[in-house]
Amino acid sequence: MPRLIAIGDIHGCSKTLHALLWHKIGIKKSDTLVFIGDYIDRGPDSKGVVDQIISLRNDGFTVFALRGNHEQLLLDSRNGPLQRQAWMVNGGGMTLNSYGISGVDELDLMHFDFFSNTIFFLELENFIFAHAGLNFSRQKPLEDFTAMLWIRDFKIKRRWLLKRILVHGHTPMSFDQIIAQPFEAAIDIDGGCVYHDKPALGNLFAADLTNRVFISQPYCE
Repeated sequence: MPRLIAIGDIHGCSKTLHALLWHKIGIKKSDTLVFIGDYIDRGPDSKGVVDQIISLRNDGFTVFALRGNHEQLLLDSRNGPLQRQAWMVNGGGMTLNSYGISGVDELDLMHFDFFSNTIFFLELENFIFAHAGLNFSRQKPLEDFTAMLWIRDFKIKRRWLLKRILVHGHTPMSFDQIIAQPFEAAIDIDGGCVYHDKPALGNLFAADLTNRVFISQPYCE
């Protein structure tokens, strides 16, 4: 049975991603995979994460890659020293190290295109996907791209969502908080994988939206 599967914030944890995809989920080419953003920064192998996602696409998997705030920081770092510093204080140095480069301008074209072509939101079936969430105080939430990257603690407007479910990450939640969420209105799938040294975090989560189950893989870099 084809599945629709969303994968939460990875942050350079490539071995953990591999274990989640192949050992815990057991992905198949009939599945649709939606990556919720924040592939890079803070963790040890951002390049390895992006390599895996690109390889999935090249191997014929149906893959959608959303833009997270960390991908936006990477792209903005080309615009000047202040933007570069903003990225560095948010873990950009770890990403550069994983690529063995000193700046975004040295990225190979395939990886630069990957970051440039990430999308702000996605609507599939009865779901809306955005990295951080949506600004429901706006009359048209799907026009606020900044909120999609950065918003926290937003109030859901069920009248606007109707029967759809918003799937997002960005705000780390504990294992127990994530698995306790009902599949309605909005679900957060950021298990704070890269924060494995903090209590109750350190899990990479996926949501099998077809079967309404959460799947987790503990940090294993």
